[in-house]
Amino acid sequence: MRTGVRSRWDKAVLVCAKCSKKLDDGFGDGGKPLAKALRKHLKLKNGPKSAAGVVEVKCLDVCPKGAVVVVDSARPNDWLLVRPGDDLDAVAERLGLAGK
Repeated sequence: MRTGVRSRWDKAVLVCAKCSKKLDDGFGDGGKPLAKALRKHLKLKNGPKSAAGVVEVKCLDVCPKGAVVVVDSARPNDWLLVRPGDDLDAVAERLGLAGK
């Protein structure tokens, strides 16, 4: 029986699903949740074969109005607030995902 799984991630980003769900406008084309919009924008696959992981987590207990809380695993002490009008290229760059 396996005791672990290897991934190709060199970066992991946690996105609050509850904050994302509260926003009516959404992100990217079609008003998607932030995690899904970031994955599509950066052309990242799902799962361990991706170059980086963008993972939705249940709730981060910050709950800002009109924004989504995002945590970069490389800098867990610096949480970001992303608003629906924010440019996904700029968000990806702030998270260190540009060029993945």
